[in-house]
Order: sequence, then structure tokens, then C-alpha cells
Amino acid sequence: MSSLCVNFLRRSSGLLKAAVQANQAYKHPYILTTHIRALSVIHGNLENLQPSVKDFIKKSADLCKPDSVYICDGTPEENKKLIKMLEDQNVLRPIKKMDNCHLCLTDPKDVARVESKTLICTPNQRDTIPIPAKGVEGKVGKWMSPKQLEDAIQERFPGCMKGRTMYVIPFSMGPVGSPLSKVGIELTDSAYVVVNMQIMTRVGSKVLDVLGDGEFVKCLHSVGQPLPMEKPAVNNWPCNPEKTMIAHRPAQREIISFGSGYGGNSLLGKKCFALRIASCIARDEGWLAEHMLILGITNPQGVKRYVAAAFPSACGKTNLAMMNPTIPGFKVECVGDDIAWMRFDKNGVLRAINPESGFFGVAPGTSLQTNPNAVKTFQANTIFTNVATTDDGGIFWEGVEDEVNKDAKITTWLGVENWHKDMKTKDGKKMVSAHPNSRFCTPARQCPTMDPAWESSEGVPISAIIFGGRRPEGVPLVYESFDWKHGVFVGASMRSEATAAAEHTAKVVMHDPFAMRPFFGYNFGNYLSHWLSFSEKPGLKLPKIFHVNWFRKDKNGQFLWPGFGENSRVIDWIIRRCEGEDVASKSAIGYIPKSGTLDFQGLDQEIDTKELFSVPKAFWQQEVKEIRQYFDEQINEDLPNKVAEELASLEKRVNDM
Repeated sequence: MSSLCVNFLRRSSGLLKAAVQANQAYKHPYILTTHIRALSVIHGNLENLQPSVKDFIKKSADLCKPDSVYICDGTPEENKKLIKMLEDQNVLRPIKKMDNCHLCLTDPKDVARVESKTLICTPNQRDTIPIPAKGVEGKVGKWMSPKQLEDAIQERFPGCMKGRTMYVIPFSMGPVGSPLSKVGIELTDSAYVVVNMQIMTRVGSKVLDVLGDGEFVKCLHSVGQPLPMEKPAVNNWPCNPEKTMIAHRPAQREIISFGSGYGGNSLLGKKCFALRIASCIARDEGWLAEHMLILGITNPQGVKRYVAAAFPSACGKTNLAMMNPTIPGFKVECVGDDIAWMRFDKNGVLRAINPESGFFGVAPGTSLQTNPNAVKTFQANTIFTNVATTDDGGIFWEGVEDEVNKDAKITTWLGVENWHKDMKTKDGKKMVSAHPNSRFCTPARQCPTMDPAWESSEGVPISAIIFGGRRPEGVPLVYESFDWKHGVFVGASMRSEATAAAEHTAKVVMHDPFAMRPFFGYNFGNYLSHWLSFSEKPGLKLPKIFHVNWFRKDKNGQFLWPGFGENSRVIDWIIRRCEGEDVASKSAIGYIPKSGTLDFQGLDQEIDTKELFSVPKAFWQQEVKEIRQYFDEQINEDLPNKVAEELASLEKRVNDM
């Protein structure tokens, strides 16, 4: 169909006939609504969509009342037009020193995931969250009743897209057509969301072809600012933080997001679909949707193995996934840096795909020293959000001080000019140049170390699952669980310092089981039972489970382990354990490396292995108490008996040390 507007009118048949005659290119208009208003489809053809997709658009447009509908085709030409439009609106600003890269600055009130306003809607509260102990606030998800959600929708969505275009984004999570992939349709009034979704997912007409008459996840998003706005948008970034809501209806496979245009709040294929909704689908279909990177490592003998690893946001997943190994002869290749969908195949092998097609990485701390492959990846076709700029046409954030022109003048993400590292805010705090949760959104295909099988429709075989977090003290560099059941307990008891990826700011150690605390789509106790169930299924080749901690510090506050590329030495030991090598000793918490079995050859710093692998009795006695308190208060009666048994066993082993 041509790009001419096709008007849908509800008045008389004569007016409708006149409208059709005015545009002979479209001969079968789809009457979208029965209300007295006009709506135009400015790109795409509604008649080509399957009935359930048309119905989703119809009901959403009737509620939100956009001025027009644009059905995305995912072509490069479409992307260029949308980018140009966003440039003209000063939403995206070209970065002169880079190839087709752009900067976006958001309203300072809309900068991160908003866990406190992220909700799961089910008829029964216990389907969503465990009932916490009396007097305790639940922290493994927020529940909303169907009536409460419907009231919230009616308070927010009627007319919320007036004056704006509703973009229809057909997208595939995973390679298009893969039996492990799933399809979503996102409706949004943000073109910024469209161009980012075109990076992070597979968007376009091919997705609709593959979908056919099949099921899809319904994703509705609005920035919550119909036109004309009551007051101008800050940084040309419309949002409605006072009424922000990110809601999920797992049984209906629906996501409803309002008020935020940022990251996972609006790119609904990310955490909302790929983890919260997908974890429910995975439970129902017998697989796993996890907050995990996937990497392949090849040793000098040419033996290649894949591992999946779960870390909380901003704890080094992207750095590890794109690691340059420091051990001679080793090669690391990236399959994904954030999310893994894993399913056992007919031979009992756990296979994983990365459902995303881009990286949405944290910018601060990413440099040629810490992650050169990420830097190489985002040199072109990338959208940066809330980073600082330099007066010579470049970008800046904490960690790249040695990689920019020393004479360049820096303007912070908040517009403060001539920034330097000693500047303070009005309240005396250190002023940062880029927001701590500033991001780069870049195509995965541009990564120089992408694995050849990263888009394999059957997925890659997983040999090991790794859990980890930021633990300044007490937790060894690496240890192996005793078995699958113990490994599930290790994942359930994960703790880590809070990061800037959500609204938390203080450096407090938080419980973050499976690095999924903000992302569970259903009751965490039932989630644990789902994991445990795989040990009871015959014929499965269960991967070994490990825990790592790159962040342990000495008494002077200095890191005991250099991290980054040196982490390949730990992955090497993990793979050797998967191959059955006798390189581990039993400890109270799991198997730790035998002395001399980690390859330290060529390390630039002296490693205090005694401190790095110590298991302090007093620390772990306190750890047991805090884990028990967390389980009792947060999971309560929904804690599986097998997990409780593992905690009791750990307590006994620690007390016997």
C-alpha cells in the first residue's frame, strides 16, 4: 500500500465512500472503531494482519485514541526515516565523531527501571508472590488484582496517545522462525522505542509471516503525555513519572506500560517479555527463561564449551560475555550478554539461545581497558542515552578519561559545561558526567567476538551454569555446588551490592536470587520448584552449577582479583571441572580450586590465594542466619523443602568447620 493516509470514518456511508475514492491505492479499508472520530493508517496495511493482531490494534487504538497508526516493516529505509524524524525533533542528536551514532538525553526523572512500580496481575496473589511473614514487606515481586489493574488502566490510558502516532512493532525474541523463539507485538507512541527495538529485537514483516495465526505477546506502551502537553517536555522527552506503571498479565501474555520511555520500562521485549512473561511461558512449557549471559570458550586444543552466567544488572555480564581472555591460546566468543532461554533437547542436552539481537549495556566503566570488544561494537549504528559529550563531537563517561582528547571540554548529561572530576553538586556530592545507568544500545552483529552459532535456531549446548554478584567480603573467587539441588540453593541464596540499574542508590548488600529478584513472573517458591524438577526427569544431562565473585576486597578495600580478561582463568577451571578433572577440594560451601590448579601464569599482580579462597567461619555463620531470615520472611510457606534442607546442611557444615 502507498504511504497515503487512509481515513477511517464512522459517519455516513457517503463520507466513507468519499474517503475511499480519495485514495484508490487502498480498496478495502478496515473500520478500526465505531466511535465518531478519524484515524489514519500512515504506513502498512491492516488487512494483511491476522485477526487477533487487528483486534489488538483496534482495542488499543479505541482506548488510547492516537491520531494515526504506523505498522513497522523493519527495513533500513524505515529506520533512516525515523532517525531523521527524531533528529528533527531534537530527541536524537548526531554524534559527529562516530558513524550513524546518536545521543538521547531523557528527563532526569526517567532514568532507570522502576521496580517499585512494576507489577504482576493475577487473580490470586500467591500465584505472583509468596505471602511474606506477618508484618514483613514482600520484596520478590509486586502483585496487583485484576480489578486494581483495570482501574489503573482506565485512569491512565483513555486518550493517552491523542496527537501522537501509534507504532505497531512486530518483533521476534530469538532468531525468526526458531522453535525456541517467541513473537510479540508492541504498540507504542514513542519513535525512540521503535528505533531501539529495531536494534534489540528482530522487527519487521518477516515476523508477521512466521507468526501466521499463532499466539503472540501483547505489549502496550505509552509515554503518557497526549498532545498538546500541559507543559513542555524536559529534553524533548515526554514522560509521566507520577503515573508510571509497568504491569504484566502472565496468563493473558500481556504487558501494559505507562509513563516511562526509558529502557526496560518501554522496550518491552527486554525484561518484561524476555524474563517476566517468558518465565511463565517457560514454566508452562518446561524450559527456563533466565537473566544470564551466554559465552563460548575454546581451549588451545580446540575443545569448545558454552556456559551461561547470572549476575545482577551492572555487575559485569557484558564485560564477561565479550571478554578478551588473557590465557594464551584461549578464545572467548559471545552468544548473548543479558538473557538466556534454555531448553533440554531430545538427547537431554540443555540448549540456549539469546532472544535479543542487540546489547543494552551500561556505559560508565566500559572502556578499551575493561571491554575493548564492546567499544569496537558501539562505534557505529548505536544510540547512547544519558552520557556526557565533548566539544570536539565525541561522548564521555566515567572510565574513559584516558581515551579522550585531554583538551576536550565536557558537558554533563544534565547540561553542566566545562565539567571536571572534582566538581560537586549543590548538595556537596560528587558530580558525575554521565548518569550511572547511562546506556549504549548497539547491534550484536557488530561485536567482533560474536559466536558463529549466536543465531542458531537450535541453540548452543550449555556445560555449566554460573551464579555471581558483588560480594566485598567472605565469598571465594569461585566454588562449585555439590549437585543440582545444592546449585539451586546457591542460586536462591545469591546476594549482591545494589547497582544503578534500578532506583536503588545506596551500596547495600541485597538478596538477589538467581539475579532474578526484579524479574520473576510468578511465585518465587514455585520458580524454585520448577528448577528442582529437572533433577527428577530421567535422561537429562544436567550442567554443573558454580558461584563466582570477582569483587572480593582486602582489609584496605582493594580488589583481591584483577577481573576482566583474567576471569578467563576462572572459566578455564570451571570447564576443566565439567570435563571431570580432579582440580577441586571440598569445603563447607562447595568445591573450591585445589592449590595450584588455577592458571596464574602471566598475571601482572601477586594473588593472595589464601585470602581469595578463604571461607571465614564467622562470616558464613552470619550468612546462614541472613539467608534463613530471608527465606522465612520472603518465601515463607512457599519455600520448597529441598531448599530448606540445603540450608540446614550448609549450617551444619559451617558449624563443623
